[in-house]
Amino acid sequence: MNIAEALQIVSKTHPGMVRAHNEDSVGVEAACGLAVLADGMGGYNAGEVASGIAVSVMATEIAQSLQNANPVDLDPASHEELAVALLRSNIQKANTSIFQASQSQPQYAGMGTTIVAGLFYDNRVAVGHVGDSRMYRLRGETLVTMTKDHSLLQEQIDSGMISVEDARFSKNKNLVTRAVGIDAQVVPEIHVHDVREGDVYLLCSDGLNDMVEDRDIEAVLYSMQGNLPLAAEQLIQMANDNGGRDNVSVMLVKVLGDFAAPRSWRAKLLNWFRK
Repeated sequence: MNIAEALQIVSKTHPGMVRAHNEDSVGVEAACGLAVLADGMGGYNAGEVASGIAVSVMATEIAQSLQNANPVDLDPASHEELAVALLRSNIQKANTSIFQASQSQPQYAGMGTTIVAGLFYDNRVAVGHVGDSRMYRLRGETLVTMTKDHSLLQEQIDSGMISVEDARFSKNKNLVTRAVGIDAQVVPEIHVHDVREGDVYLLCSDGLNDMVEDRDIEAVLYSMQGNLPLAAEQLIQMANDNGGRDNVSVMLVKVLGDFAAPRSWRAKLLNWFRK
């Protein structure tokens, strides 16, 4: 099954109940298994400019790169190296584009964005993120967080200064320690995970998880996994019903079937010698 047939991808974004503008951006390249979400920051419309640049660069560059790569010639280790390298290099390209725009155009000074991206390939997903936009995975009945926020609040939780329960009421929720476009260089966090048929992956801006508790997100995904568009609408509605203090964006990716990469005799032979 090719990647576009193996994945169902749904995205929805909403300005929320308080903000006048939506500074979130989402992008999908179904043919190469890419989902990317960015939550912009900056004065006036600079946040939406930053998030728009990030999503555009990621989607365009990764799609173009994968058009020139033949998965038949790649063994599993090389395929993973390619996926990780694509996320790392193109998050940096997005960073450079945003940083240069902010340096050259006064109205964009200081703009930046968070980013979270999932690149699905060969029954795996490479997850890259910067900031506090998240990826979750529902497998069976269990929801797990696949990313760790780059935020002051997360650092306080890690150091034991504050409990996870008390963190929900902290005033430091939106203080990120890492973002795309703020400095000349950025260091994304990237991990690779195995994928199973039936998994549901959620990419979201903090406008969702700040407003809706994880157990409620889990309940919606589990009960509505057969209807992803409705699940996305329900999650956004819940965030807005709970105050909608920020823009809220949701991307859902459901694994419908196997999408193992084809193997050439050369790749199979190399893989056999590695065992």
